[in-house]
Amino acid sequence: MKRLVTGAGTLALILGSAAAAFADQPHPWQWRFQEAATGIMEQIEWFEVWTLWFIVPITVLVLGLLAYCIVKFRASANPVPSRTSHNTLIEVIWTVGPVVVLLFIAVPSFQLLTAQYNPPEEASITIKATGNQWNWDYEYQVDEPLSFNSAILQDADRAAAGKEDRARYPRLLAVDNEVVVPVNATVRVLVTAADVIHAFAMPAFGIKTDAVPGRINEIWFNARKEGLYYGQCSELCGKDHAFMPIAIRVVSDEQYNAWLTAARTDLNGANRALMAAVDGAPSVAVAGN
Repeated sequence: MKRLVTGAGTLALILGSAAAAFADQPHPWQWRFQEAATGIMEQIEWFEVWTLWFIVPITVLVLGLLAYCIVKFRASANPVPSRTSHNTLIEVIWTVGPVVVLLFIAVPSFQLLTAQYNPPEEASITIKATGNQWNWDYEYQVDEPLSFNSAILQDADRAAAGKEDRARYPRLLAVDNEVVVPVNATVRVLVTAADVIHAFAMPAFGIKTDAVPGRINEIWFNARKEGLYYGQCSELCGKDHAFMPIAIRVVSDEQYNAWLTAARTDLNGANRALMAAVDGAPSVAVAGN
Protein backbone atom coordinates (compact mmCIF):
# COMPACT_ATOMS: atom_id res chain seq x y z
CA MET A 1 0.00 0.00 0.00
CA LYS A 2 2.86 2.39 0.79
CA ARG A 3 4.34 1.77 -2.64
CA LEU A 4 0.95 2.43 -4.23
CA VAL A 5 0.56 5.72 -2.35
CA THR A 6 4.11 6.77 -3.15
CA GLY A 7 3.68 6.00 -6.84
CA ALA A 8 0.39 7.87 -6.95
CA GLY A 9 1.99 10.83 -5.19
CA THR A 10 4.80 10.92 -7.74
CA LEU A 11 2.30 10.85 -10.59
CA ALA A 12 0.37 13.70 -8.96
CA LEU A 13 3.51 15.83 -8.95
CA ILE A 14 3.96 15.06 -12.66
CA LEU A 15 0.39 16.00 -13.43
CA GLY A 16 0.54 19.20 -11.42
CA SER A 17 -2.22 21.05 -9.60
CA ALA A 18 -5.17 22.46 -11.49
CA ALA A 19 -8.23 24.47 -10.67
CA ALA A 20 -11.66 22.95 -11.02
CA ALA A 21 -12.04 22.39 -14.76
CA PHE A 22 -15.00 23.27 -16.92
CA ALA A 23 -17.67 20.60 -17.05
CA ASP A 24 -21.36 20.38 -17.68
CA GLN A 25 -23.86 17.75 -16.70
CA PRO A 26 -27.64 17.25 -16.51
CA HIS A 27 -29.49 19.43 -14.03
CA PRO A 28 -32.93 19.00 -12.42
CA TRP A 29 -35.73 20.27 -14.67
CA GLN A 30 -33.27 21.03 -17.45
CA TRP A 31 -35.00 21.74 -20.76
CA ARG A 32 -32.12 23.08 -22.87
CA PHE A 33 -28.95 21.46 -24.20
CA GLN A 34 -25.90 21.04 -22.05
CA GLU A 35 -23.20 23.60 -22.83
CA ALA A 36 -21.35 22.57 -25.97
CA ALA A 37 -17.83 21.20 -25.55
CA THR A 38 -17.17 20.38 -29.22
CA GLY A 39 -17.49 22.13 -32.55
CA ILE A 40 -20.11 19.63 -33.69
CA MET A 41 -22.32 20.35 -30.69
CA GLU A 42 -21.99 24.09 -31.37
CA GLN A 43 -23.23 23.45 -34.91
CA ILE A 44 -26.13 21.38 -33.56
CA GLU A 45 -27.12 24.24 -31.24
CA TRP A 46 -26.92 26.71 -34.13
CA PHE A 47 -29.04 24.45 -36.34
CA GLU A 48 -31.66 24.12 -33.61
CA VAL A 49 -31.97 27.91 -33.33
CA TRP A 50 -32.01 28.20 -37.15
CA THR A 51 -34.93 25.77 -37.48
CA LEU A 52 -36.86 27.61 -34.77
CA TRP A 53 -36.89 30.71 -37.01
CA PHE A 54 -39.02 28.65 -39.39
CA ILE A 55 -40.95 26.44 -36.98
CA VAL A 56 -42.28 29.23 -34.75
CA PRO A 57 -43.67 31.48 -37.55
CA ILE A 58 -45.18 28.48 -39.36
CA THR A 59 -46.84 27.27 -36.17
CA VAL A 60 -48.23 30.74 -35.43
CA LEU A 61 -49.42 31.11 -39.03
CA VAL A 62 -51.22 27.76 -39.02
CA LEU A 63 -52.86 28.46 -35.67
CA GLY A 64 -53.91 31.91 -36.92
CA LEU A 65 -55.42 30.45 -40.10
CA LEU A 66 -57.28 27.82 -38.10
CA ALA A 67 -58.67 30.43 -35.73
CA TYR A 68 -59.64 32.65 -38.67
CA CYS A 69 -61.44 29.82 -40.46
CA ILE A 70 -63.21 28.67 -37.29
CA VAL A 71 -64.54 32.15 -36.60
CA LYS A 72 -65.25 33.42 -40.13
CA PHE A 73 -66.69 30.24 -41.59
CA ARG A 74 -68.64 28.94 -38.60
CA ALA A 75 -72.13 27.57 -39.34
CA SER A 76 -73.96 30.44 -37.64
CA ALA A 77 -72.17 33.06 -39.79
CA ASN A 78 -72.33 31.02 -43.02
CA PRO A 79 -75.57 29.06 -43.23
CA VAL A 80 -74.81 28.43 -46.91
CA PRO A 81 -71.28 26.99 -47.18
CA SER A 82 -68.93 28.10 -49.93
CA ARG A 83 -68.63 25.79 -52.93
CA THR A 84 -65.17 27.04 -53.96
CA SER A 85 -63.13 24.03 -55.11
CA HIS A 86 -60.08 25.58 -56.75
CA ASN A 87 -57.82 28.61 -56.26
CA THR A 88 -54.64 28.65 -58.33
CA LEU A 89 -52.90 31.34 -56.27
CA ILE A 90 -53.45 29.51 -52.97
CA GLU A 91 -52.25 26.20 -54.43
CA VAL A 92 -49.07 27.84 -55.79
CA ILE A 93 -48.38 29.44 -52.40
CA TRP A 94 -48.84 26.27 -50.34
CA THR A 95 -46.70 24.32 -52.81
CA VAL A 96 -43.82 26.73 -53.38
CA GLY A 97 -43.73 28.00 -49.77
CA PRO A 98 -42.99 24.63 -48.12
CA VAL A 99 -40.44 23.78 -50.83
CA VAL A 100 -38.52 26.98 -50.14
CA VAL A 101 -38.66 26.40 -46.38
CA LEU A 102 -37.45 22.81 -46.77
CA LEU A 103 -34.53 23.99 -48.89
CA PHE A 104 -33.49 26.49 -46.22
CA ILE A 105 -33.57 23.68 -43.66
CA ALA A 106 -32.09 20.92 -45.84
CA VAL A 107 -28.90 22.72 -46.90
CA PRO A 108 -27.51 23.36 -43.39
CA SER A 109 -28.85 19.97 -42.30
CA PHE A 110 -26.77 18.17 -44.94
CA GLN A 111 -23.76 20.32 -44.06
CA LEU A 112 -24.09 19.26 -40.42
CA LEU A 113 -24.45 15.58 -41.35
CA THR A 114 -21.37 15.83 -43.55
CA ALA A 115 -19.36 17.37 -40.69
CA GLN A 116 -20.52 14.65 -38.27
CA TYR A 117 -19.25 11.88 -40.54
CA ASN A 118 -16.06 13.59 -41.73
CA PRO A 119 -13.58 14.59 -39.03
CA PRO A 120 -11.31 17.50 -40.05
CA GLU A 121 -8.18 15.44 -39.36
CA GLU A 122 -7.06 11.89 -38.77
CA ALA A 123 -7.88 10.72 -35.25
CA SER A 124 -4.90 10.68 -32.90
CA ILE A 125 -6.60 8.29 -30.46
CA THR A 126 -8.88 5.33 -31.12
CA ILE A 127 -10.99 3.88 -28.32
CA LYS A 128 -13.21 0.83 -28.64
CA ALA A 129 -16.35 1.01 -26.48
CA THR A 130 -18.25 -2.23 -25.92
CA GLY A 131 -21.63 -2.11 -24.23
CA ASN A 132 -22.59 -4.83 -21.77
CA GLN A 133 -25.59 -5.33 -19.54
CA TRP A 134 -25.03 -2.89 -17.81
CA ASN A 135 -21.57 -1.37 -18.08
CA TRP A 136 -18.94 -0.45 -20.66
CA ASP A 137 -15.63 -2.00 -21.65
CA TYR A 138 -13.06 0.41 -23.08
CA GLU A 139 -9.94 -0.43 -25.04
CA TYR A 140 -7.34 2.18 -25.98
CA GLN A 141 -5.92 1.03 -29.28
CA VAL A 142 -2.42 2.42 -28.85
CA ASP A 143 1.06 0.90 -29.05
CA GLU A 144 0.61 -0.65 -25.62
CA PRO A 145 -3.17 -1.26 -25.41
CA LEU A 146 -5.04 -0.36 -22.26
CA SER A 147 -8.36 -1.99 -21.37
CA PHE A 148 -10.69 -1.50 -18.42
CA ASN A 149 -14.33 -1.72 -17.41
CA SER A 150 -16.45 1.26 -16.42
CA ALA A 151 -19.58 0.78 -14.30
CA ILE A 152 -21.86 2.99 -12.26
CA LEU A 153 -20.37 4.12 -8.97
CA GLN A 154 -22.20 2.61 -6.01
CA ASP A 155 -22.87 4.92 -3.07
CA ALA A 156 -21.05 2.54 -0.73
CA ASP A 157 -17.89 2.87 -2.86
CA ARG A 158 -17.73 6.66 -3.00
CA ALA A 159 -15.41 7.12 -0.02
CA ALA A 160 -12.94 4.51 -1.22
CA ALA A 161 -12.92 6.05 -4.69
CA GLY A 162 -12.51 9.60 -3.38
CA LYS A 163 -15.70 10.67 -5.15
CA GLU A 164 -17.90 11.87 -2.29
CA ASP A 165 -18.52 15.26 -3.94
CA ARG A 166 -21.95 14.64 -5.47
CA ALA A 167 -21.88 17.95 -7.32
CA ARG A 168 -18.88 16.78 -9.33
CA TYR A 169 -19.73 13.07 -9.24
CA PRO A 170 -23.54 13.01 -9.32
CA ARG A 171 -25.60 10.03 -8.31
CA LEU A 172 -26.52 7.67 -11.18
CA LEU A 173 -23.97 9.34 -13.48
CA ALA A 174 -20.62 8.88 -11.74
CA VAL A 175 -18.59 5.80 -12.67
CA ASP A 176 -15.68 3.94 -11.11
CA ASN A 177 -13.33 4.43 -14.09
CA GLU A 178 -13.74 7.35 -16.47
CA VAL A 179 -12.52 7.48 -20.04
CA VAL A 180 -9.62 9.95 -20.16
CA VAL A 181 -8.76 11.91 -23.32
CA PRO A 182 -6.62 14.98 -24.06
CA VAL A 183 -8.18 18.32 -24.90
CA ASN A 184 -8.22 19.47 -28.54
CA ALA A 185 -7.51 15.94 -29.79
CA THR A 186 -9.60 14.15 -32.39
CA VAL A 187 -10.77 10.90 -30.83
CA ARG A 188 -12.29 8.03 -32.78
CA VAL A 189 -14.71 5.80 -30.87
CA LEU A 190 -15.54 2.35 -32.24
CA VAL A 191 -18.85 1.36 -30.68
CA THR A 192 -20.21 -2.19 -30.43
CA ALA A 193 -22.02 -4.44 -27.95
CA ALA A 194 -21.49 -7.85 -26.45
CA ASP A 195 -25.09 -8.90 -25.75
CA VAL A 196 -28.02 -6.66 -26.72
CA ILE A 197 -28.36 -3.28 -28.45
CA HIS A 198 -27.08 -0.36 -26.40
CA ALA A 199 -26.32 3.25 -27.42
CA PHE A 200 -23.30 5.44 -26.73
CA ALA A 201 -24.36 9.05 -26.15
CA MET A 202 -22.52 12.12 -24.86
CA PRO A 203 -24.80 15.20 -25.10
CA ALA A 204 -22.12 17.85 -24.55
CA PHE A 205 -20.11 16.38 -27.43
CA GLY A 206 -23.05 16.05 -29.81
CA ILE A 207 -22.46 12.32 -30.39
CA LYS A 208 -24.84 9.38 -30.20
CA THR A 209 -24.76 6.00 -31.94
CA ASP A 210 -26.15 2.51 -31.41
CA ALA A 211 -23.96 -0.26 -30.03
CA VAL A 212 -25.03 -3.34 -31.97
CA PRO A 213 -23.70 -6.88 -31.34
CA GLY A 214 -21.58 -8.06 -34.25
CA ARG A 215 -21.32 -4.59 -35.76
CA ILE A 216 -18.98 -1.64 -35.21
CA ASN A 217 -20.26 1.93 -35.54
CA GLU A 218 -17.72 4.73 -35.70
CA ILE A 219 -18.08 8.21 -34.21
CA TRP A 220 -15.60 10.93 -33.34
CA PHE A 221 -15.28 14.01 -31.19
CA ASN A 222 -12.80 16.77 -30.42
CA ALA A 223 -13.40 18.24 -26.97
CA ARG A 224 -12.30 21.87 -26.74
CA LYS A 225 -12.80 22.31 -23.01
CA GLU A 226 -11.30 20.38 -20.13
CA GLY A 227 -13.66 18.83 -17.60
CA LEU A 228 -15.71 15.79 -16.71
CA TYR A 229 -18.67 15.04 -18.98
CA TYR A 230 -21.52 12.59 -18.56
CA GLY A 231 -23.68 10.61 -20.93
CA GLN A 232 -25.81 7.48 -20.73
CA CYS A 233 -26.84 4.44 -22.66
CA SER A 234 -29.70 5.70 -24.83
CA GLU A 235 -31.21 2.44 -26.05
CA LEU A 236 -33.50 0.38 -23.83
CA CYS A 237 -31.31 -2.62 -22.97
CA GLY A 238 -32.86 -4.31 -19.96
CA LYS A 239 -33.79 -3.78 -16.35
CA ASP A 240 -30.68 -1.73 -15.46
CA HIS A 241 -30.70 0.42 -18.59
CA ALA A 242 -31.05 3.55 -16.43
CA PHE A 243 -27.92 2.58 -14.49
CA MET A 244 -25.43 2.49 -17.38
CA PRO A 245 -23.71 5.90 -17.42
CA ILE A 246 -20.81 7.10 -19.55
CA ALA A 247 -18.15 9.45 -18.16
CA ILE A 248 -15.36 11.09 -20.16
CA ARG A 249 -12.70 13.22 -18.49
CA VAL A 250 -10.95 15.73 -20.74
CA VAL A 251 -7.52 16.83 -19.51
CA SER A 252 -4.35 18.49 -20.79
CA ASP A 253 -1.89 16.59 -22.99
CA GLU A 254 0.61 16.31 -20.13
CA GLN A 255 -2.00 14.96 -17.74
CA TYR A 256 -3.28 12.48 -20.32
CA ASN A 257 0.20 11.14 -21.16
CA ALA A 258 1.08 10.75 -17.50
CA TRP A 259 -2.24 9.02 -16.77
CA LEU A 260 -1.90 6.64 -19.75
CA THR A 261 1.64 5.65 -18.78
CA ALA A 262 0.67 4.95 -15.16
CA ALA A 263 -2.68 3.30 -15.99
CA ARG A 264 -0.99 0.47 -17.88
CA THR A 265 0.38 -0.88 -14.61
CA ASP A 266 -1.90 0.69 -11.98
CA LEU A 267 -5.26 2.01 -13.22
CA ASN A 268 -6.61 2.82 -9.76
CA GLY A 269 -3.48 4.70 -8.77
CA ALA A 270 -3.45 6.63 -12.04
CA ASN A 271 -7.09 7.61 -11.58
CA ARG A 272 -6.51 8.80 -8.01
CA ALA A 273 -3.50 10.87 -9.00
CA LEU A 274 -5.39 12.44 -11.90
CA MET A 275 -8.33 13.24 -9.61
CA ALA A 276 -5.96 14.84 -7.09
CA ALA A 277 -4.54 17.08 -9.79
CA VAL A 278 -7.80 17.99 -11.52
CA ASP A 279 -10.21 18.09 -8.58
CA GLY A 280 -7.76 19.73 -6.21
CA ALA A 281 -7.94 16.90 -3.66
CA PRO A 282 -5.97 17.61 -0.45
CA SER A 283 -3.62 14.65 -0.93
CA VAL A 284 -3.26 11.50 -2.96
CA ALA A 285 -2.50 9.51 0.18
CA VAL A 286 -5.98 10.23 1.51
CA ALA A 287 -7.55 9.18 -1.77
CA GLY A 288 -5.50 6.00 -1.74
CA ASN A 289 -6.55 4.87 1.76
